[in-house]
Amino acid sequence: MAFPTDVKSKNKRQGGERVQTITVQLRIFPSDPTLLKQIGTEYIQTVNRLTEQAEGLAVFPKLSSKDIQAHLPSAVKNQAIRDARSIHQKTKKTGKRPILRKRVYYVNNQNYSIGDTTVSFPVMVDAKVLRLKVAAHLSEREATLLSSGKLGLLKVVEKSGKWYVQAAVLVPKEQPSGDTIMGIDLGIKVPAVAVTTTGKTRFIGNGRQNKYMRRKYQSRRRKLGKLGKLSAIRKQQNKEHRYIKDQNHKISRKIVNMAIQEQVSVIKLEKLTSIRQTTRTSRKNAKNLHNWSFYQLQTFISYKAAWAGILVIEVNPAYTSQTCPDCARRNKARDRRYQCSCGYHGHRDRIGAINIIRQSVADGQSLPA
Repeated sequence: MAFPTDVKSKNKRQGGERVQTITVQLRIFPSDPTLLKQIGTEYIQTVNRLTEQAEGLAVFPKLSSKDIQAHLPSAVKNQAIRDARSIHQKTKKTGKRPILRKRVYYVNNQNYSIGDTTVSFPVMVDAKVLRLKVAAHLSEREATLLSSGKLGLLKVVEKSGKWYVQAAVLVPKEQPSGDTIMGIDLGIKVPAVAVTTTGKTRFIGNGRQNKYMRRKYQSRRRKLGKLGKLSAIRKQQNKEHRYIKDQNHKISRKIVNMAIQEQVSVIKLEKLTSIRQTTRTSRKNAKNLHNWSFYQLQTFISYKAAWAGILVIEVNPAYTSQTCPDCARRNKARDRRYQCSCGYHGHRDRIGAINIIRQSVADGQSLPA
């Protein structure tokens, strides 16, 4: 249940109404990180112990918080039971029991609160349940998201020495306003090409600038590496990651704004499982291909689109940039230009986006991204 962005959405139905779960991530500043590490470790050890017992019994037993020997509040023990039961159900299907290793702490929506500058949740200290209040950074946008629906599960997690809480928010999903479909082709030289069924086309992002920034940060790290300055290297890596994240946010925002303007109801994206094998690239671009965060960009597009009531689905990307949209013959493009023997020609990334619109959904089923 790790979330790579500050907001992520999932779609489902509740009582006949279509809803979406928006997960909002907030930075927190605990005065005693050791306590959070202890309760996170206690939580995963409890879940691992319960799943191991269930595996030995071949069935998950009926349990209550009184049956659990752990330094956790009752509400958190009950959540650990639910998590262990869910893992056990998956284990029966896969035949292999996963062992949790990353510290995590879950609290249900009845036992935590988020204020303007703090987050509070129950912890166990010296065999007593206390309400821990932790300073938090809450932007106006995050406050709006948190107040837009019903709060769900809270997750406390550490990432690279920093602490965060991730709160699920269940909100009604808006219905698409139009019947236009948009296809998006992702790449290195042109980060994203968006085409709609009405013929509207937009090339988004600056691939040359991105590659220049990559080279700049790589050059700096090589120089720092020769000097043995490991801390400075990590800072440069963090700067590069922030740059990539910022670019992906800007690209995804432009795509969704275009979709809203063109009254798009469905956005089709390439299925990312094999994008590094299917994306066109030269040997000199191979490193850029493997470094750029396509998954992050797709995630940003997905949650921004979901917030606007636009469905995002994945399609099979095979041959989308080689197939002629007019006669369906396959031809390899030369550099950026695609030319078919039937006379059809155009930018190869635009050809890819057009074919993505027409491509069947991945695995033959609708896959909300």
